[in-house]
Amino acid sequence: MHKSRIAVVTGGGTGIGRGVAHALQDAGMRVRCVGLDADPDLPDAFEFKAADVTSAHDVRAATEDLDTVAVLVNAAGVIKHQMQEFEPDHFRTVVEINLNGAQRMIAELQDKLTGSRGAIVNIASMWSYFGSPKNPAYSASKAGVVGLTRSYAVALAQHGVRVNAVAPGWIRTKLSAGALDDPQRSEAILKRLPLACWGTVDDVAHVVHFLCSDGARYITGAVIPVDGGYSIA
Repeated sequence: MHKSRIAVVTGGGTGIGRGVAHALQDAGMRVRCVGLDADPDLPDAFEFKAADVTSAHDVRAATEDLDTVAVLVNAAGVIKHQMQEFEPDHFRTVVEINLNGAQRMIAELQDKLTGSRGAIVNIASMWSYFGSPKNPAYSASKAGVVGLTRSYAVALAQHGVRVNAVAPGWIRTKLSAGALDDPQRSEAILKRLPLACWGTVDDVAHVVHFLCSDGARYITGAVIPVDGGYSIA
């Protein structure tokens, strides 16, 4: 990868998105992070642009100065707790960000990605496959991300653009802190995890980087679990 190649990472200011931004920058890419949240110590080199991925205006304003884009990673996401996702308005909000936001980014940057014969990686989830008794919107949105990934992989292949996804399991981030810091839930999760440890954002970022690299030139439409074996146990 060369410094002139540009990667756009939504949700790149925190969590998994930030880990991905680091990995792509380390590989020699110029990184543009897009989202609403950013850690206080986010490096200036990440070119953070405050933008709501559900807003056409925001998305365009955050990326219109980029002539071409080599990589798009859709990592922006939200989950709502205390059974809020059963309420239609909250359900709609989660789907709008997690699923529709990813589609909006792809639609906005499609021509720029085509011009560079680039790569797209969407962040799915182990909940793309599991039902959730407390988070129907998150599960539905992430299941949708898998369908979105496969559909765009077929649609954009003729333009040389590859589209893949990773499905993280129990990765230590702010989003998962409620479960991992709860002794009872944490114990139950670890008992099921074959590798018997939580994942890190770097574990996900390394796989995303691979999918964006020339080493994955013949991979498209794949959804790779990064879950310590949780989904097979």
